Amino acid sequence: MARTRTPVVADWFTGEGADFRLLGTRCSACSSVFFPREDGWCRNPGCAGGDLAEVPLSPRGRVWSYTDARYRPPEPYVSDRELPWQPYTLIAVELAAERLVVLGQGAPGVRVDDLAVGMEVEVLPGVLGEDGDEETGTAWTTWHWRPTGVAA
Repeated sequence: MARTRTPVVADWFTGEGADFRLLGTRCSACSSVFFPREDGWCRNPGCAGGDLAEVPLSPRGRVWSYTDARYRPPEPYVSDRELPWQPYTLIAVELAAERLVVLGQGAPGVRVDDLAVGMEVEVLPGVLGEDGDEETGTAWTTWHWRPTGVAA
């Protein structure tokens, strides 16, 4: 038995492999799309509000900005202080169809040297961290971005 795969945040993404998608919501009145999802009201200040429906977001976008996290963030960030810090890349991705920018980690192995503003990237399932042992532990799942055409 392998670790139980549990989303870090419920209802923000769905699927596996090529079917993996981030989930947002779209207002029926103004067509604004929100991520993170909004389930209560339309956040568009120019909209009187409408029904919000869940929508899968585009699986590909363009790098809008990027950086790397080279230091361990301070509390309340949760990390095991006994383990060495592992730097990771953060990528802000513009989804043109939805007219929004989504922030996420780069896939393992993606460095800032591999990225350029305007480069096409794709979303894929990822693991933020793991708790416990291989038999009874939890793999906390999230999303990652990687340049298109790169094997997992």
